[in-house]
Amino acid sequence: MSTHAKGGNGGKKTAGHRPSGTPKSAAGGLAAIGHIVVLMLENRSFDHMLGFLYADAGNVSPAGQPFEGLTGKESNPDGANGASVAVSRIQVGAANTYFLPGADPGEGYAATNAQLFGSNTAPVPPVATNAGFIDNFAATLTWEAKEKQAVLAGTVATDIMAMHTPTSLPVLSALARGFAVCDQWFGSVPTETLPNRAFVHTATSQGHMDDKTKSFTAPTIYSLLTQHDVDWMIYGYDADPLTRLTFSDTASAPDTHFGQFADFQAAAKQGQLAAYTFLEPSWGSSGNSQHPNYDVALGEQLIHDVYYALRNGPNWNETLLIVTYDEHGGCYDHVPPPTNAVPPDVTAGEFGFDFKRFGPRVPTLLISPWIAPGTVFRTPAGAMPFDHTSILKTVEQRWGLAALTARDAAASDVGGVLTLTAARTDDPLAGVVVPVSTGANPAAGKPSHLQEVYADLAAALPVAAAKPHRTSLHTEDDYKTYIRQRVTAWKAQRGR
Repeated sequence: MSTHAKGGNGGKKTAGHRPSGTPKSAAGGLAAIGHIVVLMLENRSFDHMLGFLYADAGNVSPAGQPFEGLTGKESNPDGANGASVAVSRIQVGAANTYFLPGADPGEGYAATNAQLFGSNTAPVPPVATNAGFIDNFAATLTWEAKEKQAVLAGTVATDIMAMHTPTSLPVLSALARGFAVCDQWFGSVPTETLPNRAFVHTATSQGHMDDKTKSFTAPTIYSLLTQHDVDWMIYGYDADPLTRLTFSDTASAPDTHFGQFADFQAAAKQGQLAAYTFLEPSWGSSGNSQHPNYDVALGEQLIHDVYYALRNGPNWNETLLIVTYDEHGGCYDHVPPPTNAVPPDVTAGEFGFDFKRFGPRVPTLLISPWIAPGTVFRTPAGAMPFDHTSILKTVEQRWGLAALTARDAAASDVGGVLTLTAARTDDPLAGVVVPVSTGANPAAGKPSHLQEVYADLAAALPVAAAKPHRTSLHTEDDYKTYIRQRVTAWKAQRGR
């Protein structure tokens, strides 16, 4: 598959489910895997998080594989003064280190077009230059100032060109170097969060291209797994998972398929991982999702904790962990997204989008004791590049399932990364110290966008109104309490 390939159920057993280590069928290196675990974080581009991963080695991994990273010469024009601004390295130890780019960049379809093409409308043919990130961030900062959005003091448009380094992100970087990094993994669509998250669960956004649509009726990978008696779990971090209410077939699934991060840790420790596990971060502005401009260091801690929950458990030698991000979030990336995507089920969606373009690159790691260190993993030239439906394709390959849509049918799976003949025992994260931020989170206490989405979904649940009413919520904690009350009441009413 790759040109770089060389070199339980949350502690509960669900009646009728095949034990997670027993496949219906398996293919290639995936035969060694009984558990696929996915952690999907929020809104960061590949260059912003991992672009400088191998810069000190000329963008070649220790295994001798080329890496599509930054040289330091990549730049964007600053329309305010006509200057060309090169990428820079985020400095460790500064108060703003883990809160850059300082504000929430534009991430919707029009904003992504502006970043890629310099125009809110994509040209025909859609040839991207990726030269509009500074100007689009400038426009976003102007809008956010008028709307009194949370912005780090001193933030300027050129901050969008500041990139993390292995020194500022030691956890993500050590795992990327110690296992496999995918340097050509793209968002499924060039837009914001919910459509991209829909693709990782259903291989379609049903034509939707923004976050105004909060729920989807397409069949999910979870209903497909259930039909084949393969167990699965979705975990929120400190609340019931948002994903549960986002899809009609997960909303109707039994409570035993859902839990929180502590439940995941217990399942991993007890050797009771489900065959397929999906993990969410905490959605509040003080949480660990890594959404700009929240505390990225908290996300480093989360990645660390997920890795060690799995590594220290008895299922480690049967596990593949995939760490990825739902979309680029308006953060700079220098690689134009491919235009050979396969439309999933519609030929024209919102904004007239044809679903033939991927979104910008996002950071993605593949972690397993069956993966050689220093692997840079991508599909061969001319093959379908990796996107979020590659996760679905991998699950489908592992358990012999049919595709959900034409998109995951055409997707490339990641089984080819599992090249070793014996499981590794070394720990690439040994001795790595998780960073801690020193500055103040400019968004702390304010409700996050996904909390607002979750509250809208919770408000629609068929239970008595909660106090305070949905329309009177103001703070991060207000939203957290409201969501918990509504979901708890709904679950009690369902009685299962």
